[in-house]
Amino acid sequence: MSKLGVNIDHVATLRQARREGIPDIVQAACAVAAGGADSITVHLRLDRRHINDEDVYRLKKENILPLNLEMAASEEIVKIALDVKPAYACIVPEKRQELTTEGGLDVASNRDILVKTAEKLKESEIEVAFFIDPSVESVREAASCGADAVELHTGRYANSSGRERQTELKKLKSAAAETLKLGMKLNAGHGLNYDNINPVKEIEGMSDLNIGYSIVCRAVFTGLESAVREMVSLIK
Repeated sequence: MSKLGVNIDHVATLRQARREGIPDIVQAACAVAAGGADSITVHLRLDRRHINDEDVYRLKKENILPLNLEMAASEEIVKIALDVKPAYACIVPEKRQELTTEGGLDVASNRDILVKTAEKLKESEIEVAFFIDPSVESVREAASCGADAVELHTGRYANSSGRERQTELKKLKSAAAETLKLGMKLNAGHGLNYDNINPVKEIEGMSDLNIGYSIVCRAVFTGLESAVREMVSLIK
């Protein structure tokens, strides 16, 4: 059965609009837990546009749910991760100009830094995932760099329709099969919502589905706990 990780970055985005301390990130994590989610995801970006260092430390200290830290493979962020020791770390590509993560890691071109980052995190008993595009080759590259898991980028699937969506779903399934074959944990995320989640959750071996934006948007009308509970019911 798949698990739900809720990304609460955009709760922090709302807080940063006025910088008055509300909504509180820990209170959001409590609502997510009450809704039945399995983990909390936050992306500590280099520009700190939403989640900041204090958020990460508070979430770890309160230990409401296992913490999944999305992060670039940068010395600055790795140092924080080693200090915080989240349950999971997902290495993602990052550009300052992007609105959100635009694609998977180019593992082959960044092999040296990814291998070193994975080694450091795993030495601290942090489970390491690579956020990659859904291709067999990318899965193999992630495995060769020492990743414990992959998170398949579902953005192209989510943003397509008709035959194109079916093509993207086939790519996800092929990458998923290779992930399981190589003994890695299978996760997925990006662009998933209440309408497109079913085919992805049904992929064989799917573990963690990390979803944020659509849940936070639904929460504007229903409340965060209810929005999470609705997604949990769809997944489980």
